[in-house]
Amino acid sequence: MLISQIKGANGEIVVAVREQGGAARSVNNAGSVYQLAMEAADGGKSLAAVIEAHGFGDAVDLEKAYAEGRFLPPITHPDAAHLHLTGTGLTHLGSAATRDSMHKKTTEAAEETLTDSMKMFKMGLENGKPKAGEKGVQPEWFYKGNGYGAAAPGAPLVSPSFALDGGEEPEMAGIYVIATDGTPFRIGFALSNEFSDHVTERINYLFLAHSKLRPAAYGPEIRIGAAPEDIRGTSRIKRGDKVIFEKPFLSGEANMSHTFANLEYHHFKYGLFRVPGDVHVHMFGTATLSFADGIKTEEGDLFEIEVAEFGLPLRNPLKVAAEEEISVKQL
Repeated sequence: MLISQIKGANGEIVVAVREQGGAARSVNNAGSVYQLAMEAADGGKSLAAVIEAHGFGDAVDLEKAYAEGRFLPPITHPDAAHLHLTGTGLTHLGSAATRDSMHKKTTEAAEETLTDSMKMFKMGLENGKPKAGEKGVQPEWFYKGNGYGAAAPGAPLVSPSFALDGGEEPEMAGIYVIATDGTPFRIGFALSNEFSDHVTERINYLFLAHSKLRPAAYGPEIRIGAAPEDIRGTSRIKRGDKVIFEKPFLSGEANMSHTFANLEYHHFKYGLFRVPGDVHVHMFGTATLSFADGIKTEEGDLFEIEVAEFGLPLRNPLKVAAEEEISVKQL
């Protein structure tokens, strides 16, 4: 089942659901995806059961809503500060050539010659998929921001004026709510663009935190339930009528050095991330970057990430913010 949110005629949130390839219908008296998810989490029910109990209303033309700019992120929080955008990297094996190269570098090189990134990748290869009942190695982790940095499908991803780059990162994102008793519940997975500044990151790895403080987009739809083992799609960039970049996008545990469960554990092991009522959008990394192919993005470029099993493609244009004068005033 795929679930999404669009703006209604009076500014209200309309929750739409459909089966893959099918027509969408609104969910009666839903309020929002957040409200439905919390009802399920606190009521000990599946989200599908809660949706079924609410019943269905009018048909929803999702393509028309997308064209009209009425899509919202597929989950939002009434207080945007309580939606957390986070992620992890060095989790994907990449292409066969990339994988073989990484294996060769990590197995043949002396430990002291490996970069921190290569060491982290090696740790994931060795212990990112622990046996049942065991805890695997913790991954790289980063903070992107909160709900104020969530860009709706179709809306611009805004690069700050001081950024040195604005590049896409096509990823799978896990979507979670925290029940009133502090238990994390996964709604499902969605496409995401973990938009980053790769030039800043490349200057010095300690600038990674700076490079990740950018908006992110996810959706347009959440695929309720577990993710497929092998996820295959396409990441492309359009400049006007021309496609300037297009490459396969691979994800799912068959293409990863970590299990989703291991990555989830190492995020939610922190009590800070189990605050009742909070929403988490956690991005799981990628092996496909236009930046790695020498693409320099420009304002107006359109990012498009597409995987058939996850519904409509995620599209966002690039916008560059005007320069701001920032000064701290003394009270």
